[in-house]
Amino acid sequence: MTITSNVPADRNAPPITYKLAEFVATHDSGGWDESVEHDAHRTFFNWLGCAIGASNHPAVNIALAAAKEIEPSRQATILGRPEKVDMGSAALINGISSHTFDFDDTHLKTIIHPAGPVASAVVALAEKVASSGREVIDALVLGIDVSCRIGNVIYPDHYDRGWHITGTTGSLGAAAGCARLLRLDTQQVAMALGIAASQPIGVREQFGTMTKPMHPGASARAGLFSALMARHGFTASDRAIEAARGFVQTISDKRKWDEATDQLGERFEISFNTFKPYACGIVIHPSIDGCVRLTRRHKLRPENIKRVILKVHSLVLELTGKPEPKTGLEGKFSVFHGCAVGIIYGVAGEAQYDDSIVNQADVVALRNKVEAIVDDRVGEEQAVVTIQCHDGREYTEHVEHAIGSIENPMTDIQLEEKFDALVGPVLGAAKVRQLTELSWSLARELNVNKLIFTAQP
Repeated sequence: MTITSNVPADRNAPPITYKLAEFVATHDSGGWDESVEHDAHRTFFNWLGCAIGASNHPAVNIALAAAKEIEPSRQATILGRPEKVDMGSAALINGISSHTFDFDDTHLKTIIHPAGPVASAVVALAEKVASSGREVIDALVLGIDVSCRIGNVIYPDHYDRGWHITGTTGSLGAAAGCARLLRLDTQQVAMALGIAASQPIGVREQFGTMTKPMHPGASARAGLFSALMARHGFTASDRAIEAARGFVQTISDKRKWDEATDQLGERFEISFNTFKPYACGIVIHPSIDGCVRLTRRHKLRPENIKRVILKVHSLVLELTGKPEPKTGLEGKFSVFHGCAVGIIYGVAGEAQYDDSIVNQADVVALRNKVEAIVDDRVGEEQAVVTIQCHDGREYTEHVEHAIGSIENPMTDIQLEEKFDALVGPVLGAAKVRQLTELSWSLARELNVNKLIFTAQP
């Protein structure tokens, strides 16, 4: 499909860049209610687990090998590993690691995974400048707000064009978070956002490859460098986001300007962040949920099943319609694989997206029995799952809100169990306990390096 713009440039857009810069530079530390504060800690905790959990994945090994080619200085830690590299490379690699399992947070309104770019950039910089936990939480909340507010302005048109919105808005969020950590003034933050606005990163063609998790990593690095450049006086347009030839109007025909500043400082987008119970594309989750529920409730076994019929939104097949994945990364974008492992294992964690499981005979056999039908009556967050058995029995489940959604969120205990499963194999049970305690109390830590050093083997 060829997409061309028929929308004339809006030369009278409001001054979004400068208004967001003023917000980032001047908003009170901890200037939000307890629910936002708790959501920020949940977001950080989930990001940390995902980053450490994937720290020895081949994608991370390869990226780290490439970073070492330029002989970086030892400024910042690769979480879950003993190596240290320069800040930019740490932001890149921790960003890659945090998104490799596709197990990270999701701002459902825009499908942005905001912590990957923002937390990866902020933590790399925080280690170098010895920031407090309070400063890290402030930077995380404000950086995610910038990223997701701009996402609200341009989604879904921007995403439909083929951009990976996590990477494109992530540079802005990472720049805002790092600018806050560096205590830049309003004009400097505006320059940081302007520099980042020239660095939209990522296209959806890369989904199912190692390059997809590179997007949040590359945008983390771009945002970090944007803030550092602004700190030293590098200049940019102070209308780089909203101008007629600026970020928004170049990459999208949707320009809902009020989404950027509506209730700014009162409503925080991090409160609309969700967390995944399944290590795959978020649009698959309702279908997996339905399969798991039916299998458990009716005590079904794979050999009982003749056919699995899914009624789903069109976006499910557009994003995750791979019928014959060959690798774990491809499996994350296969609704057929997700349903098969959900039925066989009762879960769809990272272990179920190993290359060996994707090619396992019983998984392939059941995957071939899964049929997905687009039904316009089914929302993006819904699925209707029907399992037909060889003996004539038929069971149907309508999933309105999958676990992990805003309406049916994961509990703190479930997040801790997920963290344990991700981090335990990498760092061991003792460090899981230490990191869990440090993450929940992060805002009270005088130096974030205590947590960062604990996150090494």
